[in-house]
Amino acid sequence: MLEYIQSIYRCENMQDVWKIHCKKMESYGFDRLIYGISHFMTPNSMGPREDVMTLSSHDPEYMEHYYGLELYRSSPMLLWASENTGSCSWSWVHKNMDAMDEGNRKVLELNRQMGVTAGYTISFQEASRRKKSIIALTAKRGLSQEAVDAIWREHGDEIEALNNIAHLKIISLPLSTERSQLSKRQREVLEWVGDGKTNQDIATILGVTSATVEKHLRIARDKLGVDTSAQAVLKMSFLNQIFTPDE
Repeated sequence: MLEYIQSIYRCENMQDVWKIHCKKMESYGFDRLIYGISHFMTPNSMGPREDVMTLSSHDPEYMEHYYGLELYRSSPMLLWASENTGSCSWSWVHKNMDAMDEGNRKVLELNRQMGVTAGYTISFQEASRRKKSIIALTAKRGLSQEAVDAIWREHGDEIEALNNIAHLKIISLPLSTERSQLSKRQREVLEWVGDGKTNQDIATILGVTSATVEKHLRIARDKLGVDTSAQAVLKMSFLNQIFTPDE
């Protein structure tokens, strides 16, 4: 466990964190993981898909349906996670089958077809009501939920602690979403906006025209799906994409 913690701590990028964590979870019997984080929760959803960062070790075919078609919004365990923190056995689904709607059952059928039938979900504790982070740990094919629950009884506290460590490392790194792909110059002008500079101030600092500064800001706002530069700064700050060391 100490070796895992030290390895995660030393990681400088998301790919290395995910690779180490997936390998560690596989040693407990969980060989397919999905991690998702959103800073833009609403009372009824995880927010726009374009603002959700997802990491997965599932087969691309599964993710094409589950994430690409946004079936995840009807995932029964996502419903549990949206109102709870901590870990939960997927036996919760079977205990609450009567409450499942058509969308939930569609997800369960996809999971059955793809061998995603046993596992645990962890909903991480957050400081903001607009933020939610979740990881779904899918057990190896052939393991029943009863067998997975037995694994959890023996190692659950350790598994949950390791996932919390990985989560804390992940949220300390730049988070990439479909709408966060800004150029270095676009991030730079947003940093100056965050420092309270006007467009004219930024133009003077960068040695360009005010029109050029506004063009960079407009493109950044469009990419991020926001109306104001202040909103753009806030969104990029949530994602750790500005005020970070140069690459």
